[in-house]
Amino acid sequence: MRTSNKGFSLMELLIVVAIILIIAAIAIPNLMSSRIAANQASAIQSLRTIGTAEVTYSSTYGVGFSSNLSQLGPVPSGAQPTSNAAGLLDDLLSAGVKSGYTFVYTPTLLDPLGHYNGFTVQANPNVVGQTGLNYYYVDQNDVICQNSTAPASSTDSPVAQ
Repeated sequence: MRTSNKGFSLMELLIVVAIILIIAAIAIPNLMSSRIAANQASAIQSLRTIGTAEVTYSSTYGVGFSSNLSQLGPVPSGAQPTSNAAGLLDDLLSAGVKSGYTFVYTPTLLDPLGHYNGFTVQANPNVVGQTGLNYYYVDQNDVICQNSTAPASSTDSPVAQ
């Protein structure tokens, strides 16, 4: 008398698991590199946004550039924009962290009236190799520079814009 076993043998299941592991080994590095590329593109765009927000802030309030990113941040509910909450940046960017990068803002060129006539912003990856590979920099001249080994400065190569 013959018995008929229905289902998969152990060998068939092992082959399926091996195929899934091979596919995962190929896909995961591509996923990581895609995420890093997206974070870096976001960092560059965020620096452009900060530069535009600073020019708008300076021309709107006539007090030079802001003294920190939070001054460019959201307006409290029901309030009007002011020089302390201009509503030019979202809450993440005005806090200095967005898409795997930390943004370090420094006002520069203080004049006798107490107005800042310059600024620098560095965009540094939170975890090098995981959230980003490159460091970025922009100042009041609106040229975004990049460095692959250390925090960027105005002497580094410009990013193609």
